[in-house]
Amino acid sequence: MGLNKSIGNMYKDVTHTFNTIKGACPHDCTFCYMKRWGNLKSVRLDEKEFRTDLGKGNFIFVGSSCDMFADVIPSEWIIKTLMYCEKYDNKYLFQSKNPKVFSDYGVNIAALNDFVLCTSLESNRYYKDIIKNAPSPEDRAFAMKDIPCKKYVTIEPIMDFDTNVLFDMILAINPIQVNVGADSGNNNLLEPGKEKLEILLYELGKITKVVQKKNLQRLLK
Repeated sequence: MGLNKSIGNMYKDVTHTFNTIKGACPHDCTFCYMKRWGNLKSVRLDEKEFRTDLGKGNFIFVGSSCDMFADVIPSEWIIKTLMYCEKYDNKYLFQSKNPKVFSDYGVNIAALNDFVLCTSLESNRYYKDIIKNAPSPEDRAFAMKDIPCKKYVTIEPIMDFDTNVLFDMILAINPIQVNVGADSGNNNLLEPGKEKLEILLYELGKITKVVQKKNLQRLLK
C-alpha cells in the first residue's frame, strides 16, 4: 500500500499519516473531524496496512484518524504497529488523549530512532459532555509532564479556559511546540475571547514554539 501524504495544516513538518487502527474513536468527542464522514464502523486493526512501505526520512503521524492509545485498544495492536514503525528510519508523531499509557509502551517507543509524543488540551476545564470518554485535561497534563522525550501539546479546538491554569499545565509538560487551532466544524463550542487568547499566545511564545492554525484567525479578529 502507498503511504498517505499529510494534507492537514496543523503539523506543517509532518509529511505523511499512517493508520493501522481504524474505525470510531473510543473517546467519542463531539467535535471529532472523523464524524464528518458519517457513521464509522467499530474500531479494528487493518492488517493490510502492514504491507505499507513507510520509506525513509519521513515525519509520519501514526494514528491520525483514531486514538490508538485509548484504553479499549488491544495492546497487541499497538505493539504490532510500533514494531512495524521500528523497521523504517523515520521520525514519528504519536498523539493521544490518553497519554498515561505511553509509559506502558515505553520500550517499543524508545526503540524508534526519532519520535515526538503529543497530547491535546482543548482547555484546562473539563467539558465532560463534549470530550465524552476521554480523560480530563488535568489527567492528560499530569501524565505528560514527566515523560522524558520531545513533546508537543495541541490545543484544538480551543475552548474557553482559565489563562493561568492552562499556561501552568503546559509549562509543566515542557513541550518543544504548542499547536493552537479553533473549531472548524461549526460545533457551537464555548470559545475564548480575543483578549484572553492573545494573552495565552503571548505567554506561550515566551516558553516554546507556538504554531497557529489558520482557522484561529477567526477568534483573533
